Amino acid sequence: MDSDTLERLETRIAFLDHANTVLSEEVLRQQREIDTLRNRLEALAAIVRAAQNADAEPRTAEDERPPHY
Repeated sequence: MDSDTLERLETRIAFLDHANTVLSEEVLRQQREIDTLRNRLEALAAIVRAAQNADAEPRTAEDERPPHY
């Protein structure tokens, strides 16, 4: 193997190593964003469930606000 071929292979390996690092960092960033969004979605779902459960309880006249409010 001559030095030119060896240099091209080393250059290629360096490029691929850099690309691998960049892609790994991006995957990690995306996973963190997914985790954050999943947590926010779960919190919103809990709020919706709580609101639905609150609406399931019968309301009395005392619970209603007067029309001028």
